Amino acid sequence: MAPSGGTLVARHDVKSAAASKIESPATTESACVAVVDDDERVREALAFQLSTAGFKMASYPSAQAFLASEDANKFDCVVAEIFLPRMNGLQLQERLMETRNFVSIVFITERDDLSLVVHAMKAGAVDVLGKPIDDEALLNAIERGVQRTRAERMEHIQRLDLEARFRSLPPRQREVFTLITAGLLNKQVAAELGISERTVKVHRERLRRKMGVDSLAELARMAGRLRTPLRAPSARPN
Repeated sequence: MAPSGGTLVARHDVKSAAASKIESPATTESACVAVVDDDERVREALAFQLSTAGFKMASYPSAQAFLASEDANKFDCVVAEIFLPRMNGLQLQERLMETRNFVSIVFITERDDLSLVVHAMKAGAVDVLGKPIDDEALLNAIERGVQRTRAERMEHIQRLDLEARFRSLPPRQREVFTLITAGLLNKQVAAELGISERTVKVHRERLRRKMGVDSLAELARMAGRLRTPLRAPSARPN
């Protein structure tokens, strides 16, 4: 992705002391960053800085232009001015959360408003940086944002995979899964479901293979991640 803010020029609103010396770490190699700011000079300055640091990046003059882009779902981090015209940065943050794309956002602003900073951070912003922007602080914030985005997307993919595997279980095996991960013994599961303990063991082994785990502890962790609604069993572990 190439910057869309025009020809890159010397920076004006970004401190330039160390930009050319700071390289993006291995964890953020090939990371895609979007800059959203209605000030063309800021866009050009950040485009130069982030490209120099090794990021793939693009810039947009407004939140609407960013959201309308075909690449809007491909970024690992968004660097946005809070006080954008029409749709401000906080509204953009809300829209990004609604898409469940898990992209992180770093805010930049010239205004010193503590309540705004608190609001943005509570809503999940990685950081809120004042202009002129310190190079190292910005790159560190973007690195954290990229790591968070990738971790949350991986967690989401893994959860979808778990949900698909759980849905593939026959109804009886789902019941056994729910009860054994709630802590019931085989004989208690058998009594709860009105089946033999031997049948419980067969279901337990089959669902273990289908879920791709080797132990009850792993099944219990899966249940926690799935947040499976547990029945209220009549029998309790001793």
